[in-house]
Amino acid sequence: MKFFLDTADVEEIKKAVELGMCDGVTTNPSLIMKAGKDQKQVIKEICKIVDGSVSVEGIAETAEGMIKEAEEFSKWADNIVVKIPMTKEGLKAVRSLSKTGIKTNVTLVFSVSQALLAAKAGATYVSPFVGRLDDVSQDGMELIYAIMDIFMNYNFETEVIVASIRHPLHVVEAAHAGAHIATVPAAVLEKLWHHPLTDTGIEIFKEHHEKHKKTIK
Repeated sequence: MKFFLDTADVEEIKKAVELGMCDGVTTNPSLIMKAGKDQKQVIKEICKIVDGSVSVEGIAETAEGMIKEAEEFSKWADNIVVKIPMTKEGLKAVRSLSKTGIKTNVTLVFSVSQALLAAKAGATYVSPFVGRLDDVSQDGMELIYAIMDIFMNYNFETEVIVASIRHPLHVVEAAHAGAHIATVPAAVLEKLWHHPLTDTGIEIFKEHHEKHKKTIK
């Protein structure tokens, strides 16, 4: 499973790349605003750091507008992927963009039918939002299992990006479901390698090592 970092913070991305734990990046207008930089500027910075896909999102609501934004975004770097909202106009845009070779990431997906339509339209990626479903008392991970079953049934090339990840268990369950990608905030990525028993074990080994050194003097 690939790990994408869900952020527009260049320093967070650099740290994840150094660890070998950043196969791509997803951004959105909210993350760009949080970064406090011009969208084009920060995306170009990210694309120089990351070899994998970098998702960029616009604000157009019509297919024509989305296509125009996508054509502009795709000029910024070779690894740009354009995020398209899961709407009827969005599906029209995805259909058109897939024919021209511009990669797309259909975002704000909350149902199996939406994911199915996005795949049929030719989306490169589809992003179901598990955390937001959990927020309204629906099991977000059930959606991932269902989407993966259907995509495997028909051998869709569209890859599933598990988005709106809130905690490490979401990542583990995404892997269980066979999802292609988990896009995680830096704070969640940090939690993935921590375990109290690991920390305790290290301390015990250090303690025993010091005791052993004293006994052989």
